[in-house]
Amino acid sequence: GTRIRYWADPQIFTSNAGYLLEELQVRLRQTAFLVPGLELVLRDERDSVAGAESGMQETYRHDGGIAEFAEHLAVDPPLTGVWRLHGSGQFSETVPVLDATGALTPTEVHRECLVDVALRWGTGYETDVRSFVNIIATPKGGTHLSGFESALVKVFRKQIEANARRLKPGNDKLEKDDVLAGLTAVLTVRLPEPQFEGQTKEILGTPAVRQIVARTVEAELTARLTATRKAAKAEAATVLEKVVSEMKSRVSARLHKETQRRKTALASSAMPTKLADCRVAGERTELFIVEGDSAMGTAKPARNSEFQALLPIRGKILNVQKASVADMLNNAECAAILQVVGAGSGRTFDLDAVRYAKIILMTDADVDGAHIRTLLLTLFFRYMRPLVDAGRVYAAMPPLHRVEIPAQGRSAAEVVYTHTEPGLQRLLRDLARRNRRYKEPIQRYKGLGEMNVDQLAETTMDPATRTLRR
Repeated sequence: GTRIRYWADPQIFTSNAGYLLEELQVRLRQTAFLVPGLELVLRDERDSVAGAESGMQETYRHDGGIAEFAEHLAVDPPLTGVWRLHGSGQFSETVPVLDATGALTPTEVHRECLVDVALRWGTGYETDVRSFVNIIATPKGGTHLSGFESALVKVFRKQIEANARRLKPGNDKLEKDDVLAGLTAVLTVRLPEPQFEGQTKEILGTPAVRQIVARTVEAELTARLTATRKAAKAEAATVLEKVVSEMKSRVSARLHKETQRRKTALASSAMPTKLADCRVAGERTELFIVEGDSAMGTAKPARNSEFQALLPIRGKILNVQKASVADMLNNAECAAILQVVGAGSGRTFDLDAVRYAKIILMTDADVDGAHIRTLLLTLFFRYMRPLVDAGRVYAAMPPLHRVEIPAQGRSAAEVVYTHTEPGLQRLLRDLARRNRRYKEPIQRYKGLGEMNVDQLAETTMDPATRTLRR
């Protein structure tokens, strides 16, 4: 029955200080995950306040706890179910305690630390590990996260060595990032009077927690990876294969990078011969990835060569969702795109090193063009994700039809482009309603190369008249 009300201190906060609804939603949802069975209700009763959603009410309750939290956080398709690791440990520490006289006396006290972890691997390489102490988020980690990560690496090294004949890891040494690739994890520890570093409680500093978490994770994860039940055994084998694959991919990428560095300055700076580069650098620059040599022939004179670069690709590129990193690097089209973008790939991708402000995928307006565009987007999403997240990858919108409408009465002649069949039908119905004629047959573009230079520039490439999809 307790009710707590509070207001912002006017001596600290300005009169227009308010609450960010999104942050409240995230915090309440997080707390509901960390305390299974707890029900939290958020109501927005504000009126005429920026960001207010008056009348909004949301209820947060997650009986699945941190296992459900891990599923909520995951972005990649699942490779495994959620694995739960539980454990506890005791430790002693010396703390100042008030004695009968009121003096602080160093006293040894005994503590218990409870450990609960939820793990889930996905098919991609994105990592999201969240750590908490008594439901307090520790975004910068601490001793609990350090123990967790060291145990992960130790266990996987042992299991890969034990299964070397099947996994064929070679002479390469497993690293932390190989295990973390594709991992979504929620790590929680509960202990009395935790020690934090700094005032913001972002880093756990209690030394004994590291060993307790490490022992728990090592024992529980080893049991998972050596399970004999058919389903559990198959899942463990899948995870081990993924980790070894990530290790080999990292080594391949490193060797590829070292090979590039060993080239002479002239060779390393050389771009693919088919690249038609622009003349300047900076925020205006655009790289068009163009479908086919035919379209490239029209696009060259249609572009503004000062800030628009062109890179043609032949046909459908490799589907990187189903290929390894080594296969991707060995594919000529994928390798050319990575080289021209110039910022690496995967976990080593450097957004600040990208050579162009915009990357524009310019494919035909038909079904094949849509398929090629999807394959290109998959390449960027898997290996150049920060570029997508930054909103710098676009799809050009070339038209599918060109409708010529002759002058009639006081209405001037005009040309209208449509991008879809339904769009064309809507235009024709509108013309019929207005008693406007159009020239037949209506021109349908089977590909970018069928447009002349002026048409391609006006509809697809000129920033003043084109439409892009982000």
